[in-house]
Amino acid sequence: MTEFTSAAVPPASMARTPGTRWQIVAWSAWDWGGAAFNSVMTTFIFTALYLTGDAFGGANHASAVLGLTTALGGVAIALLAPVTGQRTDHSGRRKLWLGVNTLIVALLTGACFFVQPHESYLLLGCLLIAAGHVFFEIAGVNYNAMLLQISTRSSIGKISGFGWAAGYLGGIVALLLVYFGLIRSDVGVFGITSADGMTYRAVAVFSALWIIIFAIPVMFAIPESPRNPNMPRIGFFQAYRELWHTIQRLARTSRHTLFFLVASAVFRDGLAAVFTFGAVIAVGSFGFKTGDVLIFAIAGNVVAAVGAMSAGFLDDKFGPKAVIVTSLAGLVVCGGALFFLHGKGAFWIFGLMLTLFVGPAQSSARTFIGRLAPAGQEGELFGLYATTGRAVSFLAPAMFYLFITMFGTQRWGILGIVLVLALGLALLLPVHRPEFHTAAKR
Repeated sequence: MTEFTSAAVPPASMARTPGTRWQIVAWSAWDWGGAAFNSVMTTFIFTALYLTGDAFGGANHASAVLGLTTALGGVAIALLAPVTGQRTDHSGRRKLWLGVNTLIVALLTGACFFVQPHESYLLLGCLLIAAGHVFFEIAGVNYNAMLLQISTRSSIGKISGFGWAAGYLGGIVALLLVYFGLIRSDVGVFGITSADGMTYRAVAVFSALWIIIFAIPVMFAIPESPRNPNMPRIGFFQAYRELWHTIQRLARTSRHTLFFLVASAVFRDGLAAVFTFGAVIAVGSFGFKTGDVLIFAIAGNVVAAVGAMSAGFLDDKFGPKAVIVTSLAGLVVCGGALFFLHGKGAFWIFGLMLTLFVGPAQSSARTFIGRLAPAGQEGELFGLYATTGRAVSFLAPAMFYLFITMFGTQRWGILGIVLVLALGLALLLPVHRPEFHTAAKR
């Protein structure tokens, strides 16, 4: 498979070298901190138990609004991600922009404290979550590109899987602290009670601090990316012209890279929907209560961490495509089962199986691109990866919203998400796998 290339030749100093253990741990700590946004805010606590509750108009109405605003946020990501990644490569300020965008995510998360339990605040809450997704994804462009500063082509799978596992384990710790410190007791820490939604509003403040604290290590451990002197500085609008030239170049020299970007755009949107709407569905369609959701969240994160770590080794041995195909097939089967089955027991079985497959698909999608990215152009290719991932990011939320609206119940939204995952799998099957190095080839 022909690798993505550019006319600009990166300097020798940009050659891939292994990172130290401290650099790998510090890099993974960002994922650990990001779990406060992904697990606590958007998956299991704030949106599932608070923002889509009765105080905001009921599960069906609030879920539909959440789906719509999430789709709009995806459009913003599609427009901004490639430019930010490309400009980072040209300026050599990858770490700086990772820090800036992470701080914005934390501020938007903390602002959810002002979302009071009334339907008039529903749109504000959904917009804050959607905007958080935008800046989290843009920060992720720089974070993913940093993976190539601390890995080699023979270790990228394990390190990527370690990062995803750190995120899941960080989610467990954050959820436990939230549960025992704020939600379980009638009076939480600092005398916080459930009056006026204060329990969940305090969760937003906790999550914001969690994000900031665990973003600090990577700022010290990993050096700023060197600027490629062969790449001139470009303006904001010129970056879009460069993006178009990049796409044209991919179409000529590396079509299967382009094909993968299209396929991953679809299946990653389905993966994101599993996280965004999973707990919402558990509460609205399977009768889960607050305690059920938190216990499931902890169990699900443990299973997901195991899946991500295991997939990292399988990725380096068999390649990322094999891991992604297997994971997507498992997700389609488990999601289809949840559409037809009822009761908490069914969700416990097939919901946990879903979490087992989600992590490997996410991790190996990242390494698929990482194995293709030349030194000095990581941000550009990961920016394009984020863009294509969000170019159709309206698809799963829109299908979730459409199926609920058409058939009148939240359960039908499950089928909408499953169809998106199945389409992504079908598009991926013809794509050639990238070159990879097994342990025997090192």
